[in-house]
Amino acid sequence: MDYGGTGDGCQPPNLITLLINIALQPGSVDEPLYGGQPFLQNILLLIAFISVPILLLAKPYFLSRQHGGGSDAGHHDDGSENSDTPLADGESGAHEESHSFGEVIIHQAIETIEFVLGMVSNTASYLRLWALSLAHSKLAGVFWEKCMLSTINMNFFAAFIGFGLFAATTTGVLLMMDVLECFLHALRLHWVEFQNKFYKADGVKFQPFSFKAILSDADI
Repeated sequence: MDYGGTGDGCQPPNLITLLINIALQPGSVDEPLYGGQPFLQNILLLIAFISVPILLLAKPYFLSRQHGGGSDAGHHDDGSENSDTPLADGESGAHEESHSFGEVIIHQAIETIEFVLGMVSNTASYLRLWALSLAHSKLAGVFWEKCMLSTINMNFFAAFIGFGLFAATTTGVLLMMDVLECFLHALRLHWVEFQNKFYKADGVKFQPFSFKAILSDADI
């Protein structure tokens, strides 16, 4: 199924390269999976860029509107019910309001910077699996060249030994170690990079149930 692109439409797409080129080469797709894929990728990339100023400005804007509305209502009530409120209190309240609003802006700026840097860092971390696959493919080529190609033209016994070495290294290094590395990296990436999207660790520390702790507290 040929949807355009620079390829012939008959090769399976490289998904990792495809995802990387969304940001590095916008609008360029070698092997599209569906019609209109370059346009949709550009829309998604534009949404990602637009989300940064929205993340930075939306929360302070709505909080300022909400606080400003409550402040106006409070001034109106004070004027109708108690007209003896000193002006100094109003100035102090305005100062506290501007101070709290500045803290909100600073906090939101820090959250935005952490989110953007975390997104780049998380993407780079997931690319480690890609780097491992490339390294293992090159290592497989070295094993094939040194163990098989160098012995296959010697004699039967040398080719037999070379095939044994190639099979052992392929099974041990490329299959067992590769699968283990991918599993450990995926486990770490899901735990570290995914958990920091919502887990803040700012709640109450877990205290396991213990009769010993209860009895010791009761003796005190």
